[in-house]
Amino acid sequence: MSTFTDKVAIVTGGGSGIGEAIAKALATEGASVVVTDINLEAAQRVADEIIAAKGAASAFKQNTSIAADSEAAVDFAVATYGALHLAVNNAGIGAAPADIGDYDIAAWDRVIGVDLSGVFYGMRYQLPAMVAAGGGAVVNMSSVLGSVGIAQNAAYVASKHALVGLTKVAALEYSARNVRTNAVGPGFIDTPLVRSSLNAEAIAALEAQHATGRLGTSAEVAALVLFLLSDAASFITGSYHLVDGGYSAH
Repeated sequence: MSTFTDKVAIVTGGGSGIGEAIAKALATEGASVVVTDINLEAAQRVADEIIAAKGAASAFKQNTSIAADSEAAVDFAVATYGALHLAVNNAGIGAAPADIGDYDIAAWDRVIGVDLSGVFYGMRYQLPAMVAAGGGAVVNMSSVLGSVGIAQNAAYVASKHALVGLTKVAALEYSARNVRTNAVGPGFIDTPLVRSSLNAEAIAALEAQHATGRLGTSAEVAALVLFLLSDAASFITGSYHLVDGGYSAH
């Protein structure tokens, strides 16, 4: 019997990268997965691949910075599969690097809107649905930059730190109602976006900042997320778990 048989999950930003890996892993373990993404075609591709592998999935277009989209995603999950038990608030964006004194105000608003407000909007509707279903679990995707800083990334770093605090508040409020909430902090992950945006020298320099001497993989992040969503983590709530190859150990 699979770990998540009869469970219904939402994965935001599920159309690529870490979100895609999590959505596919959940489906492999028996969950019915609503794959949401601002790019519906990307979400649909992932859902189709899950279905082709004999899993259960649907695609849904969601801009997490719009509260009504988060409400609609939860309503869709409940209408399609009957309940909501699991959520991974994974969608996130960055911005062009700049010192705080030169930081573009619109860029700040965009990053905070997706990376922080978007997670609050998600939980605003996910948590009551999980209580109604008898319980569940949430994983919020922070970052190693939720525990350390990096220059010229004020909005991203601030949002990921704040997300850890938001996760703790949710745990305090909902754990007694059988809904656990945790945060995961990936280090630098080897994705097509990283490979296309950095040259070989830059990637080598980035790898050297990790004690493991390499970047992480989406599958390694997904493995931690699935553990935290599972009953094996039944006594873990309100905590923040790094999967960063030792980047933060310096």
